[in-house]
Amino acid sequence: MTAQELQTQRRDLKQEQFNLRMQQQAGQLEKSSQLRSLRRDVARIESVLSERRLKSAATTTTAAQSA
Repeated sequence: MTAQELQTQRRDLKQEQFNLRMQQQAGQLEKSSQLRSLRRDVARIESVLSERRLKSAATTTTAAQSA
């Protein structure tokens, strides 16, 4: 996936996580494991985005040093 697609998916997952928290507070959430799963999915996406940013920064720094 591209970085834009990952950011969009992260935003959607965070919105869903918010909705599930609201359901939990209202006592309507049946599967509390969904919250944990969403939290882990968001963390995975953030890890991938962070790795890509670091890789891109390293590439830029290496290119600048060799020029």
